[in-house]
Amino acid sequence: MVHKHNQEYKNGKNIKIAFFLNFFFSIIEFIGGYFTNSVAILSDALHDLGDSFSLLLAWYFQKVSGKTRDKKYSYGYKRFSLLGALINSVILLVGSGFILHESILRFSHPQQPFAEGMILLAVLGIFINGLAVFRLKQGDSINEKVVSLHLLEDVLGWVAVLLVSVIMLFVNAPFLDPLLSIGIACFILYNVYKNLRSTFKVILQGIPENIDEEEIKKTIQNTEGVMSIHDLHIWSMDGEYIILTAHIVANSSIQTRQQTDNLKALVKEKLISQGIHHPTIEIEYENSTCIGGCC
Repeated sequence: MVHKHNQEYKNGKNIKIAFFLNFFFSIIEFIGGYFTNSVAILSDALHDLGDSFSLLLAWYFQKVSGKTRDKKYSYGYKRFSLLGALINSVILLVGSGFILHESILRFSHPQQPFAEGMILLAVLGIFINGLAVFRLKQGDSINEKVVSLHLLEDVLGWVAVLLVSVIMLFVNAPFLDPLLSIGIACFILYNVYKNLRSTFKVILQGIPENIDEEEIKKTIQNTEGVMSIHDLHIWSMDGEYIILTAHIVANSSIQTRQQTDNLKALVKEKLISQGIHHPTIEIEYENSTCIGGCC
């Protein structure tokens, strides 16, 4: 128990450090983007600010993930992470729209950015984001692994900024700055689209992408003692924690309470092995009436 507590503390600490690194650097980026006259830097500042918000949520939910159900929320607080994802997506959508508008205007009125300042910020960005990735790769939690991959994308983005700024040191090509900015903004919008699609699928209780409903049906149907299955529902609380409910019609060999309990336990064991975290099984018998809007 002590080891688990220490590990959770370490995981939360890693996310906390990565958050502060990313947040303070995003502020530096906004200031640096203004003084270097670079919309590409401002675009990446927006990206890093969005990542900082994601890190803040990850840090918060790392702390509350163990909070169990109460009188208000019977499933606990896992789904609160979806609210954070929606807020973060809206912020990035509005910011990306602004960046795209400014970048398009720059094509009409090209302005040469301060390439030397861009190089300095790019090197700093690679170092700080790389340090955050290194911290998170030491952790074991899902939060840390997901955010670590996201920050690795930021490192690659800064490598692109560095290459463009070095080119502009030797070539008078002010159009490269808004062009890179549009590329970064489109990349942000693409990720926002993916996140929103996944978020709304969870909110609308769609079947999780990593779950094969037909395979689940076969697993239950092939269990000894099961005659048929209906009213099967599979959804996720937060994109990770998967819930299943199903009504099973038992055959005539299942008669006693002990046999019914054994059948339930066997089906649940199979479902858990297939990635279902919370299976709920209702046992019925042939010619029984399914009450409660079964489908």
